[in-house]
Amino acid sequence: MKMAKAWISFLLLILAVTVCIGCSHVDKTDVEGVITNELNLLKNLDSDTVHKYVAYEELFPDVKGKAELSNEVEEVFSLFFKDFDYKILEIDVGQDKMSATARLKLSTLDTKALAKDYDTAHLEDAILSAASGSDENPDSLESRYLILNELLKNRQYDTVETDCSMELKNTGTDTEEWEIVRTYDLENNLVGGLMTYLSDSDLLTPEETLTVYLNTLKTMDLNQMSNYLGIESLLNTSDEAKSSIAAALVEQVHNNFDFKISGSDIQSYKATVNTELTTFDSSTILETYQNELTEYLNSPDAVIDGSQKRYEHSLELLLKNIEENTATVTSPVSFYLINDGVSWKLTDESQSLSSGIFGNLVSTPVAEDMDGYEDGSEEEYSEDDSYEEDDSSYEE
Repeated sequence: MKMAKAWISFLLLILAVTVCIGCSHVDKTDVEGVITNELNLLKNLDSDTVHKYVAYEELFPDVKGKAELSNEVEEVFSLFFKDFDYKILEIDVGQDKMSATARLKLSTLDTKALAKDYDTAHLEDAILSAASGSDENPDSLESRYLILNELLKNRQYDTVETDCSMELKNTGTDTEEWEIVRTYDLENNLVGGLMTYLSDSDLLTPEETLTVYLNTLKTMDLNQMSNYLGIESLLNTSDEAKSSIAAALVEQVHNNFDFKISGSDIQSYKATVNTELTTFDSSTILETYQNELTEYLNSPDAVIDGSQKRYEHSLELLLKNIEENTATVTSPVSFYLINDGVSWKLTDESQSLSSGIFGNLVSTPVAEDMDGYEDGSEEEYSEDDSYEEDDSSYEE
């Protein structure tokens, strides 16, 4: 009798354990089914599922207001998730059957590389927009997503694997017992950490930031360079002859401007980046110009030509010397940047860049009034006086 009771108790225990194991297995299967269903929709580029986990505004939370977004913006997420994949590693259902945790391995794009490319392109757009005086807002949500769209369409990014935890809760409803709990960490993990990288104010270092500024400057046309550097007296003019001189100077910049970063010093939110700037040799241009102008002004032709022709000829001489120049000069220049909590930004860029690039030719050396030469006398234009190079701009 006692033996029979013992066997019954043992069988009941086995049954209870079996039922518990069975229930736990059913719960894990249900949880796995919910995860698989949701993430497969993400893999299959279901737009509703994409926006369920990644809202447009959450990639760029600093952008104020909402805007109508184009098809190119919609395309960003399709391009981003086209190589998305996942693997469920482990599922743990809580004893109360009301919560569960899943551990997954996600395969996403290398979003750090994507974010750095985005920051570079966004800064280039901001610089050129300021230089062009454009009314377009480079910080609008639309503009930012168009940059991402362009990058994802035209560049190839590696895929990386990351571990991810996912929380689920039991809703207790008849229609869907388990649902995934949306959190910032989950959304960030699903986009490979892109939200974290895009909000990192140090993603581009001061040296990388300055490199973007200087490389963008190389691509500017006459009007953009004039606006950006603020060289009103020389580059921004309606005079046809002076415009030709300004265009020739910009061409010299395009042909000769280069730089090498020699080091940097970062102190909290301030940074100094030291460079070696190479540009056209304005001193050589001016010296040759002054010699040729002096020779002309001391000739009988200068007296015969009269004031207006002397002025026009002096402009022609300057233009010729700029166009024919092949001499370059390399000088040390220090640039200063600050981190405003969003990114590193160049300060006092106009003064540093204009003097570093144009040297003695930040203003025109041609005298407007040539009447003083009618008697054959020469009005001096001493380099040691009017066009002395400001070395302080290179030693800050």
